[in-house]
Amino acid sequence: MNPSDDGRNQLTQLGKQVAAPQSPEEAILERVPAPYPDKHYLVRFTAPEFTSLCPITGQPDFAHIVIDYVPNQWIVESKSLKLYLTSFRNHGAFHEACSIQIANTLVERLAPRWLRIGAYWYPRGGIPIDVFWQTDEPPAGVWVPAQDVPTYRGRG
Repeated sequence: MNPSDDGRNQLTQLGKQVAAPQSPEEAILERVPAPYPDKHYLVRFTAPEFTSLCPITGQPDFAHIVIDYVPNQWIVESKSLKLYLTSFRNHGAFHEACSIQIANTLVERLAPRWLRIGAYWYPRGGIPIDVFWQTDEPPAGVWVPAQDVPTYRGRG
């Protein structure tokens, strides 16, 4: 692949000072061509300190989010993903809505061979709400390690 046509020249955030977007709708999720579109490999992103707002109370909700995907023609540019996830800090939505919105946005932008999200939300009101979703079965032959995020146990 010629470095002059690998998509990096179209990136608007990497290597630049960029203000955090105030909403997921304002965030720009950038992609670059996958370096090995003919190979099936897994990419994992872990966001251990994800924050959004309860749409009713306005109080912060916290989660540990793990995103696994098998690229097709595109990979997500990681700084833009970090900014996209940060954009939820002022976004009011229930746990399920945030988790699936992230997955849907990545699927729409990247058209991966496969994607799954594990959103492990910390409890508010005594009940943790974990959200799991995937596009389908993972492609045959791809090593998909367990997410290994323990369920919330509190003091038990």
